[in-house]
Amino acid sequence: MRLEDFNYDLPPELIAQCPTERRDQSRLLVLDRRTGAMEHRIFHDLVLYLKPSDILVMNDTRVLPARLLGRRSVTGGKVEVLLLKEIAPGQWETLVKPGRRCPPGETLVFGQGQLTAYIKERTPEGGRIVAFNVQGPDFLTTLNDIGQIPLPPYIHAQLTDPERYQTVYAKHLGSAAAPTAGLHFTPELLARIRALGVETVFITLNVGLGTFRPVQEEVIEKHHMHQESYYISPETAQLINTAKKEGRRIVAVGTTVVRTLESAGETGHVEPGGRSTDLFIYPGFDFKIVDALVTNFHLPKSSLLMLVAALAGYDNIMAAYQEAVHQRYRFFSFGDAMLII
Repeated sequence: MRLEDFNYDLPPELIAQCPTERRDQSRLLVLDRRTGAMEHRIFHDLVLYLKPSDILVMNDTRVLPARLLGRRSVTGGKVEVLLLKEIAPGQWETLVKPGRRCPPGETLVFGQGQLTAYIKERTPEGGRIVAFNVQGPDFLTTLNDIGQIPLPPYIHAQLTDPERYQTVYAKHLGSAAAPTAGLHFTPELLARIRALGVETVFITLNVGLGTFRPVQEEVIEKHHMHQESYYISPETAQLINTAKKEGRRIVAVGTTVVRTLESAGETGHVEPGGRSTDLFIYPGFDFKIVDALVTNFHLPKSSLLMLVAALAGYDNIMAAYQEAVHQRYRFFSFGDAMLII
């Protein structure tokens, strides 16, 4: 398929700049992937579409305060570092701005000197491998003190409460971005879902920015995804495998959960443990595990749009996005949601 096949017109004012006042008050477009039929709901109406036999799978990763504002040690010039992935103890793959002024060999200073970073090398994608030196108690404590939660570049408004870019069930620190489909859930909604009889389980996938980078290849099949690490507990894997044998629905919350389950379950049986995945899902993909999906609205020409098109059907998804624009839904990270059933 061609990259242009996944383009659509989005008025800039529909890009959500802040979250709704209450998480579960966002809108919900329900799409039947068999018929293409659509319904317009509020997110807390999700309970109307779940069955007591369903398994709801969520990603409990927590976003790192991965944006560091500092200075060059020699000139004092301002610099920004975004942590992407820890590749060895104390060493991270990062994005550095302005990159041209921060060559290998440069030292960067953050806060009052509690944290310094030595730039070791460039990456093929234009990032930097840096080695951190901590004067405080440990790296994560220091990061929590001086780092900021990174927001996507299309969000220009200031976030007054950083917890609104975390899910209410966020637990395992390690992501460069939030698994945004989960931002709509409240503890009360989760309680209602469980009271219905739905079993809720968690996986952990640390979201990397590579997931959100635009696809550059004109023929999408040539695109390569960045690696992301995930973990599935033996208990979660067993529960999902039992449910699949019994013909029960697996409902994924977010594209990160889809990629995790389909990576670990390529044989139709979910393997527990920690691994990395670069699975690229696009139309024609044979889903082995996931039956339904809660997701946000994704950027034009993105791998995430291709994933939801693979699950719901290309024509269905493009029609749903056209309808969402027509109905003035809010798009992207702080935007509204879609349920694909």
